[in-house]
Amino acid sequence: MRFEVFGKTPCGKCEGTKSKITHVLKKAALADRVGLSFVDMGTVQGMAEGAFYDVRQVPTTLLWSDEGEPIARWEGCVPPSVEIQAFLAEARQASLA
Repeated sequence: MRFEVFGKTPCGKCEGTKSKITHVLKKAALADRVGLSFVDMGTVQGMAEGAFYDVRQVPTTLLWSDEGEPIARWEGCVPPSVEIQAFLAEARQASLA
């Protein structure tokens, strides 16, 4: 599982999104197993990747399964902690099964 944040530097919501996800992952003791990457939409490469995933607002956060399938998407907002925690709990249960 990995989170991919599409944003710009500097952007308060984008930085807040990265910080919140990092905090929730550390709190759940999953920071070493769940990835987090940032795509800077202020660069040509970032804009191209954003266009590929139809990103129209920043921040946009995508959550990917280990198989590369999209699990969740949040556009123009910081993802709520309870939603992030719910997906992490599901992943933890699946890994125990």
